[in-house]
Amino acid sequence: MELENFADEFGPEYVIEVYDKKVGLKGILVIDNRSLGPSKGGIRMTPTVDVSEVFRLARTMTWKNALAELPFGGAKAGIKASIEDIKNKERKKALIQAFSKALKPIVPKLYIAGPDVNTGEQEMQWFFEANGDWRACTGKPASVCMRLFGKSGEKCGIPHEFGSTGFGVAHASVIAADHIDLDIKGATIAIEGFGNVGTFASKYLSDFGAKIVAVGDSKGVIYNENGLDIEKLHDVKENTGSVVNYNPGKVLKNKEIFELTVDILIPGALPDVITKDNVNNVKAKIVVEAANIPMIPEMEEMLYKKGILVVPDFVANAGGVISSYAEYRGYNPKRMFELVEKKIKRNVKIVLDRARKDKIKPRDAALKIAQERIRGKITK
Repeated sequence: MELENFADEFGPEYVIEVYDKKVGLKGILVIDNRSLGPSKGGIRMTPTVDVSEVFRLARTMTWKNALAELPFGGAKAGIKASIEDIKNKERKKALIQAFSKALKPIVPKLYIAGPDVNTGEQEMQWFFEANGDWRACTGKPASVCMRLFGKSGEKCGIPHEFGSTGFGVAHASVIAADHIDLDIKGATIAIEGFGNVGTFASKYLSDFGAKIVAVGDSKGVIYNENGLDIEKLHDVKENTGSVVNYNPGKVLKNKEIFELTVDILIPGALPDVITKDNVNNVKAKIVVEAANIPMIPEMEEMLYKKGILVVPDFVANAGGVISSYAEYRGYNPKRMFELVEKKIKRNVKIVLDRARKDKIKPRDAALKIAQERIRGKITK
């Protein structure tokens, strides 16, 4: 994708490509928009990351931060790395720190990093240490926060095990169910992905009384129409490496999860999983996009015409960036959870009500609201 094909009134402001021959670093940073504050977005490490992908994700962060009413703009970063580099701790550290040092002139003034695909607490610690400023990124280990903000007897920091994104996705699902008069208690749910987002979304939804009937990971999908025991499923995943070893249940191919007859489908791992090849086979009443860009807008249009409610990614999965803001402010986990719940529930309802009122797709309604907020027209 050429720059002139995606530049518009909202951005991108900067597209930065970093190359460090000494360590073999090839990195990308797209700062899309800073109207509301310094740009915020995670760093992903994959063998295939490119400028087009990073821009799409940066633009999503622009909308996500605006919709969540956070004082951040949108950005995203990527490091092109082989599977071997990603698995090798020393190589990974060298790449992260070289990237951080290269971006030091603009971090954190213009850009604040965070975790994403194949990066987490450890990588964020490496990033901020190489930068020298604790504000360089969020997603740092709680021990770092304790040194900065900690009070006697109180935990702080927002490490990934708190599952703020999955927590937000669960609340988004509840609001979406209410919107179509579906009782979340007993509602059947299929979740693609059992990583940081899927595990917590399934836990909280199960706590709310929903019936999780299918969960997928990289090895396949486990399906039981009578419901899965989420605690048991988590243990099976921990002990065997995959949800497919859970019993009782039927093992399905990964792609089959998107075609199950369920009330709520949650794509929670990979991008572009609902395509022209399977969009007509989606049978769910609601699709809650826990993953970033799980389908292109044209696929959402097709689902909308079929009467399927789609909660867009930058609305549904904003719990992560909201908790990043909480960490940035030095909040404790209790206050973070309260903030995530309040903002997710409020904004999902605003978006779905606006979509119904204007007779448009939820994504179109969310975009309008985000753009209004960026332009200084805060929607009450």
